[in-house]
Amino acid sequence: MTITRPTVEEVQAAALEIGIHFDAAEAAIYHELMQGQLDAYDLVDSLEEDLPEVTYPRASGEKPAPEDNPYNAWAIKAALKGAATGKLANKRVAIKDNVCVAGLPMANGTSILSEYVPDIDATIVTRILDAGGEILGKANCEFYCASGGSHTSINGFVENPKVPGFNAGGSSSGSAALVAAGLVDMATGGDQGGSVRIPASYCGVVGLKPTHGLVPYTGIFAVELTLDHAGPITRTVADNALMLEVMAGPDGLDPRQSGAPSQPYTEALDRGVKGLRIGIVPEGFGTPGAEAEVDERVMEAAQKLAAAGAIVSTVSVPLHAAGAAIWTPIFLEGAYDLMMRHNAYGTNMKTVFLEGLLDAQKGWKDRADELSETMKLGMLTGHFASSRNDGRYYGKAQNLNRLLTADYERALSEVDVLLMPTTPIATTRLPAKDAGPAEVIARAFEMVGNTAPACATGHPAISVPVGDTADGRPIGAMLTARHHDEMTLFSVAQALETAYA
Repeated sequence: MTITRPTVEEVQAAALEIGIHFDAAEAAIYHELMQGQLDAYDLVDSLEEDLPEVTYPRASGEKPAPEDNPYNAWAIKAALKGAATGKLANKRVAIKDNVCVAGLPMANGTSILSEYVPDIDATIVTRILDAGGEILGKANCEFYCASGGSHTSINGFVENPKVPGFNAGGSSSGSAALVAAGLVDMATGGDQGGSVRIPASYCGVVGLKPTHGLVPYTGIFAVELTLDHAGPITRTVADNALMLEVMAGPDGLDPRQSGAPSQPYTEALDRGVKGLRIGIVPEGFGTPGAEAEVDERVMEAAQKLAAAGAIVSTVSVPLHAAGAAIWTPIFLEGAYDLMMRHNAYGTNMKTVFLEGLLDAQKGWKDRADELSETMKLGMLTGHFASSRNDGRYYGKAQNLNRLLTADYERALSEVDVLLMPTTPIATTRLPAKDAGPAEVIARAFEMVGNTAPACATGHPAISVPVGDTADGRPIGAMLTARHHDEMTLFSVAQALETAYA
């Protein structure tokens, strides 16, 4: 297939689109000059690409019947067996449906991508299979992952297994629900504003957002390069550490990565917390709309850590209160630019480009009325703010993010781990099926105040269950550590889990 050659008139029109005014004679000259460059495009198109190999056989999978999908957490069920032995041998795994698994559809919670079937495995999928994990299918996720609630997927609401009729959290909604229900041992999640930690908190399981770039994002649908994180969701801290050992480390393909290696995270589990310094972040408590009972349970968790030998104090992170606001232009404008305007790829990065995904995504504008309410609002704001202000607010937010990051770093020079509620509220009731945009959007973003800042700063953060409300809704405490100090994070998380055993 050769690249389409423009006519002289099309050269003139294209030039005008970028502000160049050619007369007919100039357009003819440039039309001729373009031909040699377009010949290079033809040569590129004729060459064989180097894509990751698919090494394990698999069937195509199938959509489960409603009776086999009680929480609507599965997008598709399958059976992919990996290596005979390894760290994840005998572990049942679900893969969030924003992750490429060759031969299995990847809808990313949308109608727009519902027919897309990847022809490669994401790096984390290969690593899970190489470690002996058995993949049982793809977990439902929210529409383009743009919701902290579990009510925007094209496949319908995902129900909280611990509290029937309530939100499972998002955007890794199906992943957390499957783990909480005991249908799998572990699942992958993605986190750009809290999408691993929010559903972990709502469902009473363990969810880690690792240091930015520690886990390769290759083969996962991108949202915003500086915010993209992938991490494990599990029932126990031990399984979380084990899964991270398998997922983490450079793959040489992801521009987000710094080259930081995986570490033996499971060795941190029995270290205890004696002498570790835990900082209670006052800005993470008593926030607008917070439930007092959530704050109380997390403060009790701090007392349990003190009883286990930790040194607990209060450490202020003043900019945390503005963290979600700083994150907002980065998320909205960055996601609009990368996901939508550039169809999930764009330029200026070395990575694995999947033509099939690009082709599937590029038709979104003709189907924009199908977008979820959360996507309509987010992309409308992102487009409007970016196009009317030439990216000024995105740039300023990234500049302010350095100050936010420094504020976290200063606090983490005084203590080893920061503590606050994962979400200021416990899970809420799912909205009615016919709820209007205001309610749908409120239930999608009301809980991101504490989780979003660490996506911007890139610090590792984990949500650990610390009991329930009086009416049985799970509560999560969020621990945040220095960049690449997941070892300390797991030590404290394990101590908390033990205290609640």
